[in-house]
Amino acid sequence: MADLKLGRLPIPEPLKEELDRYAAEHSRLYEPVDTATLIPHMLEAFIRSDRGYRSRRAQSERGKTRQRTGAAARATSVATRPDSDGSA
Repeated sequence: MADLKLGRLPIPEPLKEELDRYAAEHSRLYEPVDTATLIPHMLEAFIRSDRGYRSRRAQSERGKTRQRTGAAARATSVATRPDSDGSA
């Protein structure tokens, strides 16, 4: 079997134990779940709660929108500019 570019990721034992405890507590309070199932949800919650990340992402998105809007405006102004011979 071919190896992947991203090899096996070792999880430090203290982190693994903490994740297992979290999964056990979640299972006790809600429904049975294993650690691997919880991790993507934990990452999503973390990213959604990171105000700095959200702020930078919003700034980046606004910049992209401005670039697209600016390019469209330039294309429109070039298309409506009268030709050099005076005709529109």
